[in-house]
Amino acid sequence: MAISKEKKQQRVAELKEMLTQSKAVIFSDYRGLTATQMAELRNKLRPLNSKLLVAKNTLVLRSLEELGLPQPVELLQGPTALSFCFGDFGPPVRTLMEFARGTEILSVKGGLLGTRVMDVRDVQVLTELPALEVLRAQALGSLQSPIGGFVSLLDSALRGLLCALTARAEQLGQAMA
Repeated sequence: MAISKEKKQQRVAELKEMLTQSKAVIFSDYRGLTATQMAELRNKLRPLNSKLLVAKNTLVLRSLEELGLPQPVELLQGPTALSFCFGDFGPPVRTLMEFARGTEILSVKGGLLGTRVMDVRDVQVLTELPALEVLRAQALGSLQSPIGGFVSLLDSALRGLLCALTARAEQLGQAMA
């Protein structure tokens, strides 16, 4: 059934809005999944600030073109489901990959991370990244480490000076007595 021109324009506008808001988009081949399995996957992704959507490839390409984003034509072949990650993309991508392994029907084709086109290996790497909070803690720790070392160096220098002054005062006190 053909979609009217107005519906297509509305769908492109929706896609453009989701593409601008999402940090990552994962393209999957959903051929063979039942409606129940699709609903299950949507329900798993929803609490992770992610959305699974099926759209016509031509409309996705048009949306990407209008936004000036790369157009991964090779990833948009056949039936394609788009997973939009609006927040931290690690948990939704992990959930999607686990679901694909569990069903052995869903297959991840690749994705977009900002303006970078990713293949399946790149998407797999995203699942291995630690959570955003862990990355922030690691960055903060690496910033604190040199400062802590500098403070320790100053403390030991002052402690050494204090010990030398105390020893000299004791020497002078013994010489007076």
